[in-house]
Amino acid sequence: MKQMKWNWGTKLVIGMVSFMTFIIVLAVMMFNSTPDALVDNDYYEKGLNYDADYNRKEQVKADHAAPEIQVLPGEISLTFKEAAEGKVKIVRPSDKRMDKVIMIKTDPQYRSVIPSEEIAKGRWKLIITWNSAGKSYLDEQEVMIK
Repeated sequence: MKQMKWNWGTKLVIGMVSFMTFIIVLAVMMFNSTPDALVDNDYYEKGLNYDADYNRKEQVKADHAAPEIQVLPGEISLTFKEAAEGKVKIVRPSDKRMDKVIMIKTDPQYRSVIPSEEIAKGRWKLIITWNSAGKSYLDEQEVMIK
């Protein structure tokens, strides 16, 4: 049996072909991968609104106006310090398709109730934006729906 000898040129070509195959496989895997859920598609708009959102969050702290949130069977109860009107964005960190926006307005006891029968169980983030007494507020809180 005769042993085959490779010269340096053959080894170089085999090495280059192996490396190019590796790069092509990585490129195909990159293009076929799903987009990252942690990256926002509207990051530019969020960047432009950052100052306004920051000021509304600071207004909540200055006025001690954070709403009290209670998760009850079948509902999420929000209790405000004063009469309020605005919206609640219910965000599911694990699945963007489950996000919802609900308009709210308080009753005479400064409460607003969000039905939670159609909201899946698990961890949710509530982004509450409201106007009260001529001021704008923004508060973010996490809740667990059971």
